[in-house]
Amino acid sequence: MTCGFTGHREIKYNHAKAMPDLLLRAIGYAYSKGCRRFITGGALGFDTYAAKEVLRFRLTHPDVSLLLYLPCIEQDKGWSTAQKATYEYILASADEVKYLSDSYDRGCMRRRNQAIANECDILIAYVGRDRTGSSQTLRMVKDQGKEAYNLYFELEKGSF
Repeated sequence: MTCGFTGHREIKYNHAKAMPDLLLRAIGYAYSKGCRRFITGGALGFDTYAAKEVLRFRLTHPDVSLLLYLPCIEQDKGWSTAQKATYEYILASADEVKYLSDSYDRGCMRRRNQAIANECDILIAYVGRDRTGSSQTLRMVKDQGKEAYNLYFELEKGSF
């Protein structure tokens, strides 16, 4: 089984501290349901948090694999040096990297979102507003009748 992730690039300041532990618990839940493959879209923000926590989880669960479904090859164009260094670490640590387009075009982000929605059995999201790529991915997964968990509202309530 496969668990996908989708979420906003900006993480609210008051969510950032609790995000790693909550994600680790969510990954543990997906693992208990049979997920061994974990997919992120490689973006800044939530995708980066998710990838790092999957890699941390993999240290004690070597049967777990991290897959990156990336919209295009130059996704990190315009990122800071620190952001690129983290991205390169995640790329080098991933078990599989799939590019949905050779270069940026208007539809590459949507194709990435659709690929994650189609591939996952469970989705872990961080979605607090509509009309974003992450909310689109969450809707796609729900429309397919798959399990989806939105961590955003748990973080808002502080109930973690």
